[in-house]
Amino acid sequence: MVRVMATGVFDLLHPGHVYFLTEARKLGDELVVVVARDQTARRLKQEPYVPELTRREMVEALKPVDRAILGSATDIYQTVVDVRPDIIALGHDQTWNEKEVEAECARRGVPAKVQRLKALPHDDLATRRIVERILDRANKRREDRE
Repeated sequence: MVRVMATGVFDLLHPGHVYFLTEARKLGDELVVVVARDQTARRLKQEPYVPELTRREMVEALKPVDRAILGSATDIYQTVVDVRPDIIALGHDQTWNEKEVEAECARRGVPAKVQRLKALPHDDLATRRIVERILDRANKRREDRE
């Protein structure tokens, strides 16, 4: 059995997330998704809109996902040690260096391979872009009323 691990914040679920997880699932027999803790999301991106427990539940409800767990609040590699994946799937926009991740995993006794996945061909629905479009529409409506 090949276990695949994918990670992310998954704040506002969108087609890019579904594509990423569907592609990650194709790499093996089981997909475990690690959902970033709120404090990790704050450190790496921004304040999440949706709380971590709700984000985990939403991700676990997606068809390609076998199991969704919350990541470690202090050591992201502890989750790798706990899950022991054969493959770690990285999204096209995740900043991790594949070779560095593989080396750190191996150092901790988990010889996982890291595979970078491609972006959704029409990836204009990322969380930030969705929020920007909502704000633009709200501002336009406000301007139209004035």
